Amino acid sequence: MQEKVTLLTSLFEGNRNEVNAGPMKNYMKGHFNFLGIKTPLRNELQKHFFEESKLLKEPFQHDFVLRLWEKDEREYQYAALAYIAKSLKKLQKDDLELMEHLITTKSWWDTVDMLAAHPVGMIAKEFPEVIESSIESWASGDHLWLRRTAILFQLRYKDETDEKLLYAFIRQNADSKEFFIRKAIGWALREYSKTNPSSVKQFIQNNRLAALSVREGSKYID
Repeated sequence: MQEKVTLLTSLFEGNRNEVNAGPMKNYMKGHFNFLGIKTPLRNELQKHFFEESKLLKEPFQHDFVLRLWEKDEREYQYAALAYIAKSLKKLQKDDLELMEHLITTKSWWDTVDMLAAHPVGMIAKEFPEVIESSIESWASGDHLWLRRTAILFQLRYKDETDEKLLYAFIRQNADSKEFFIRKAIGWALREYSKTNPSSVKQFIQNNRLAALSVREGSKYID
């Protein structure tokens, strides 16, 4: 596995751009360092890496993800997310533990939101028992990003959304003063309103939500 990490590192380091790195770090509020590789080029480099390494033909590799997550520059976490996105069909119930680790490590919206809507959403759909065993506790717990994930994991479910669960998680977090929770509530409601606008409209009318959540959640409601 180290050879694959070394290959990706060589590709990324060969395209380091300090001119871009500063503004990219500033955009993320200074939370992370960057190599300065913008998304189009990074996607090209990742495509070359996956073709060269043949990694996608192997079983899902936790170690590869973790090694990239440990690296300092944010592009490596993005590469780990790209690998996960291309490996969704390989994920099993036990992989939720890895996702929880990633959500709670080097946490910010740029990684958490992808993890919530894609791998966590996929695992919860295929193995719904993890909702009771793990995600319910996330929704009521103290960790900001796990609570955001619990609100957002059904984001792509459309008519398969468990409405009762979605609304329960939102009510549990409706009093939060955290911007990222209020924004997540609005986002989740907005997405579900594309499937069931009357239900979302009624929910917003009958529950006390932050103005931000109401504004975001009402965007597609007449």
